[in-house]
Amino acid sequence: MTRTGLALALAGGGTGGHLVPGLHLLRALRSPPAGRAPAPLASVLWFVVGRPVEERVLRGVEEILGRVRFERVVLDLEPPQGGAPSRARLLRRFLPATLSAARALRRARSDVLLGLGGHTSGPPVLAARLLGIPVVLLEINAARGRATRWLAPLAARVCHAWPATVPPGGSARHVHLGPPLAPELSGPPTDEAAGARARAALGFAAAQPLLLVLGGSQGARPLNRFCAEVAPILVGGGVQVLHQVGPGRAAEAAAPLPGYRALEYVDDMPAALSAATAVLCRGGASTLAEVAVRGRPAVVVPYPHHADRHQERNARSLGAGAIVVGEERLDAALAAELVLLCGEAGAERRAAMARALAGAVPRDAAERLGDELLRAAARRPLGEMRESS
Repeated sequence: MTRTGLALALAGGGTGGHLVPGLHLLRALRSPPAGRAPAPLASVLWFVVGRPVEERVLRGVEEILGRVRFERVVLDLEPPQGGAPSRARLLRRFLPATLSAARALRRARSDVLLGLGGHTSGPPVLAARLLGIPVVLLEINAARGRATRWLAPLAARVCHAWPATVPPGGSARHVHLGPPLAPELSGPPTDEAAGARARAALGFAAAQPLLLVLGGSQGARPLNRFCAEVAPILVGGGVQVLHQVGPGRAAEAAAPLPGYRALEYVDDMPAALSAATAVLCRGGASTLAEVAVRGRPAVVVPYPHHADRHQERNARSLGAGAIVVGEERLDAALAAELVLLCGEAGAERRAAMARALAGAVPRDAAERLGDELLRAAARRPLGEMRESS
């Protein structure tokens, strides 16, 4: 039998950072850029942990996949009240979750598994190896996470979003691809005229600058508090604000003001980035990759409590295209700097930052990741790819 359809499994959940790259991969496989044929997909199996953010981020996956069979499997790893599991709970739940993952992989007759990072990846990766299913890992951050460090020996290929995490001296199993991007972001950066049209399409004044504030898929209380306090300074300085506060965080938005809009979640990120003059954000890898390919100057406030400070490392990877500030800088003085950056006085600085962002991340990482998965599946010694839909 010839291989005509890929039965793909993905493992990653809990945060947008572990979900969005997989979603971009699926979109690239189904709707690739001009000149590439859609990849043959028979089915998609996705392991998650049951957090509400997963429902939000993945709610459009069936539309992306069309007739391709899709199944989401929730692994019982996290405590009933939510949040990351303790090490003791993770160890206690690891074996049952591995057995559950093995049953799902066998039922789906999966050809290859992509681990997207985080504790969600562990049990499915081990299950896949026990079943002889090839494993590909994606390290999305500029600092290698615990999952990548522990699971890399089980992987046929480890794909890196940033050069900093590729082992020194290189390795045949490690490859730098870049962060997977939505197909809509694969084109050139939006110019000023297109940015004005995008602002008008979103209901903002086309001629006024727009600051896009992103706290990640779950929102960021420090950024929300900052916006609530300084929105009058920003709007008073002629800067419009589109503020993503995070699901369930509408109460953390600023009081209503002309030119200020708060959303729990920005569904059309390419449109929002096209409309933005500058971005204030956390340092999630996918967010920064999208900011970079759109050439949008970024003021990045990394989450400070990760042991490896990977959000700061992500931001530093953008060089002069990003201004990195600590949470202690979230004050009126920073608001005044943002007004200057977004206004006419900041045009030269914005242009210099945009030049620094040009080429900061590859634009074809999602397509290349798809190729890696197809190659890994083709090398599987047993089984055949399924008939595609």
